[in-house]
Amino acid sequence: MTSKLQEGILVGCGNPLLDISAPVPLKFLEDYGMNVDDAILAEERHMPIYRQLVEGYQAEYLAGGSVQNSLRIAQWILRQPNVAVFFGCVGQDDYADILREKARAAGVDAHYQVSPDTPTGTCAVLITGTHRSLCANLAAANKFTIDHLEQPANKALIDNAQYYYISGFFLTVNPPSIMRVAATANAKQRPFLMNLSAPFISQYFMEPLLAVMPYVDIIFGNEAEAHAFATAQGWPADLDLREIGKRLVALPKINSERPRIAILTQGCDPVLLIQHDKVQEFPVTRLAVHEIVDTNGAGDAFVGGFLAQYVQGKSLDVCIRCGNYAAGHIIKNPGCTYSGEPEFNE
Repeated sequence: MTSKLQEGILVGCGNPLLDISAPVPLKFLEDYGMNVDDAILAEERHMPIYRQLVEGYQAEYLAGGSVQNSLRIAQWILRQPNVAVFFGCVGQDDYADILREKARAAGVDAHYQVSPDTPTGTCAVLITGTHRSLCANLAAANKFTIDHLEQPANKALIDNAQYYYISGFFLTVNPPSIMRVAATANAKQRPFLMNLSAPFISQYFMEPLLAVMPYVDIIFGNEAEAHAFATAQGWPADLDLREIGKRLVALPKINSERPRIAILTQGCDPVLLIQHDKVQEFPVTRLAVHEIVDTNGAGDAFVGGFLAQYVQGKSLDVCIRCGNYAAGHIIKNPGCTYSGEPEFNE
């Protein structure tokens, strides 16, 4: 059992989405012009997906949204409610009620902004074997505004936090809110953590990503996301993941006292920890194919496990090992859900 942490020590901002998850044939992806392991924003042509999943397949509703997932996992490992505070926007509907209930049950202190005339966001999770493809219809999540963070009670929560985590996905919604949280973290000399989240963020939202990057103390990403960032930056095409990591940490940084750290995952290959010019590897326990339920939420769970130790002031290697533990656990469960008590030992 961890010693008692300050409530609200960790603040996260992101897109609260209800995952509608179902196993589908590959042809389903092809029909919608999607690829295996995609993560995309829904366009008009994708809109029928959600109803089709519910009506034609064994669909499950799971609490989703990348940051909220990470915070739920962190809370599960910490076993102390309300360590994590979450900000995001939902509609005024049943889906929002489900998300609220799931957050509360997990111990996350969710402070949703409500957009009464927009439905709560959904994410179609298309499971094909051990792969997952995501198609997010942000809907209400896209309506988040900075004035929600300026309400006195919410501003106090942000000011009192010691750690801040925001997904790259949130760059598509409200960059001013991200910059506000980043500036607060910087002014108070507190760690600001961010995630590259998906290749399309680097491809289409590089400007707001580069605007916030000088504030980022720890950047997370997987190999596809790191390569997409490198390509969008015009870096040499033959750079390996280690070199990309070194360049990520060398990007301009406002607080040079706290050099940036990059943590890059690569599926069942070792996690890379890049600090200065040094790269360390942390092995990942391979799962047998029959143990894998789906990989949806594995990256979110990795961050959740990491955060659970990081907010306790644990060393980076303990944080990463806990991230690997959490990701391995989530892969054996549907979506970003957990079962039983956490069994991580330092």
